[in-house]
Amino acid sequence: MSTGKRLIRYTLHYKKMIGLALALLTLAVIGDLAGPVVAKTIIDKHILGIQSYWYETTEGKDSVPYDGTFIKREAYFKPDEERGKKATIVQEGLDFFYVEGTVPLDVKKKWNGNQVTFILDGKKQTATAVPLPKKQVLAFYGPEVSRIMKLIAFYFGILVLSTIFQYGQNYYLQKSANRIIQRMRNELFTTLSRLPIRFFDNLPAGKIVSRITNDTEAIKELYMNVLSNFFLSSVYIIGIYIALFLLNMKLALLCLILLPILVAWTLVYRTYGSRFNKVIRARISDLNGMINESIQGMNIIQAFGREEETKESFEKLNEEHFTFQNKMMRLNSFTSHNLVTLLRNLAFVAFIAYFGHISLDGTGILSMGMLYAYVDYLNRLFQPIQSIVNQFANLEQALVAGERVFELLDEKGTDVSETHIERYKGDVSFEHVWFGYKDDDYVLKDITFSAKQGETIAFVGHTGSGKSSIMNLLFRYYDPQKGKITIDGKDVTMLPQQAIREHMGIVLQDPYLFTGTIASNVSLNEEKITREMVKDALSKVGAEQVLLQVEGGIDAPVIEKGSTLSSGQRQLISFARALAFKPAILILDEATSNIDTETEFLIQQALEVLKKGRTTFIIAHRLSTIKNADCILVLDKGRIVEQGNHEELIQLKGKYYSMYKMQVGGIELAM
Repeated sequence: MSTGKRLIRYTLHYKKMIGLALALLTLAVIGDLAGPVVAKTIIDKHILGIQSYWYETTEGKDSVPYDGTFIKREAYFKPDEERGKKATIVQEGLDFFYVEGTVPLDVKKKWNGNQVTFILDGKKQTATAVPLPKKQVLAFYGPEVSRIMKLIAFYFGILVLSTIFQYGQNYYLQKSANRIIQRMRNELFTTLSRLPIRFFDNLPAGKIVSRITNDTEAIKELYMNVLSNFFLSSVYIIGIYIALFLLNMKLALLCLILLPILVAWTLVYRTYGSRFNKVIRARISDLNGMINESIQGMNIIQAFGREEETKESFEKLNEEHFTFQNKMMRLNSFTSHNLVTLLRNLAFVAFIAYFGHISLDGTGILSMGMLYAYVDYLNRLFQPIQSIVNQFANLEQALVAGERVFELLDEKGTDVSETHIERYKGDVSFEHVWFGYKDDDYVLKDITFSAKQGETIAFVGHTGSGKSSIMNLLFRYYDPQKGKITIDGKDVTMLPQQAIREHMGIVLQDPYLFTGTIASNVSLNEEKITREMVKDALSKVGAEQVLLQVEGGIDAPVIEKGSTLSSGQRQLISFARALAFKPAILILDEATSNIDTETEFLIQQALEVLKKGRTTFIIAHRLSTIKNADCILVLDKGRIVEQGNHEELIQLKGKYYSMYKMQVGGIELAM
């Protein structure tokens, strides 16, 4: 399905709200387009209306005194009302004349003093025109004043209603746009939570953030501005063309030439605009990714003096973004103001040529009101055209942003299961497991071991030996390519990932804390974990002693990643979190490697509390912390090369013995 169709599907979720907004918009447009018609009526029927046929009558409504009698405009006579002698009021320049009889109003006239010559019924005729003083002209305008005021009041009322309708359409359209983007962002975030960890290995966090924030904001512009402008402009154009056809069909047909020109220009713009916008959106994403990475690693950048190199890399991306922004700007400049100016000039040249032609050859004369209405409508016609052209950039940005958003939404993930399983015992078995992050590049090779409930299993080995990969498989962040992993005899691939993790706890080497409080970081806002349970968990891991120095206690605020807390404080909070969730399987990923000796002593005591009744897996850096483990697995290049308890491995005098000897001898190696 195309990006455009998928964006339309989102509008259908709020079709009633959008429909109401567009209906109000249509009413507002109709009200606005009524202006030239009202103005034409005022000019032709009332301001210039006295230049018409008049009849003698009796004194009464709409009658005007003249030369000892009363006369009234032909338009104001009732069908059955008696009429006297006919006369014509004719205007020449700024002067008005009274002529007895009939003088055609829509043909050319020749003046010779007070004599007017004209063609009537194919014959040349001459009549005497009596000039009217200004006072008498004002008297003729008497019946028109009230009608003009009524039309002005009517138009003012339409403008007030149009303003109300415009406010309503703007409110509901913005509300629906915000709802659509809210829904889209919720779906994006939900998709992120379902995606496998492998996905985040390949896409920087900054680029993901760019799609959820910047790209959805560009899509928001589509619904808030592009949609309203396109619909508004379309209704305007249709309404104006209807009015033009009603006023003069030949001129309207002439103006239709503008439409295919606009369509052709649109196709040209989309061809180049889409290409430029794809690069622009990609570079914005790259810039966000680099900024995020630089902020995260600023201490490394400064420590190794890489500020200049980082700056150059950023400037290169920024320069490319600037280059394509300029290309887009030139395209917009060429297609917006210049295009509309060209079309407007062509239309006015055609209109002047047509108007001059029919005036010179005598085939017809446009009334002043008609002329005003046509010029007004032509001016109004180019406003929506310019509005459409100006929205091309936003349209292309939204479509490109939509492609990027839907690309993320289309990533295959695991649906969040609401299935809950009873707390398992925690008997874990790895049976001939092979695993690699890339196909045929195995980091774990034929791993086989088992752990019973209540046992503590430790993993040791040099960096890259596969220790963390075993934990990733146990948590089902990844699944093995070969072999089988079971919990209580059940294949983990047959169980929902969330259900398995519900009864697991993990403490990382560098624990992650969320913005909030110490208490919220222990409970993770889980309703089942009460405040008393939080306090109890902190107490059992010995965190109370360390946290006493933190102002606010368990309600002390925690900013991003807990940067205001020490490593030991963060680690104790992480231990309390694991204990509060009462896991059946506990994983400690080098949890004491960054801890000072005093805090490590507290954590060792906390470990004894945590391990009771649980299957515990420890990735060890300090071998002294796993001397009491039931089984120690020594890994080398993805294989288990030694296993046994501490005493057994020391007696074996193999790899474990060598590593332990180096550590107790004061040489501590990275694992």
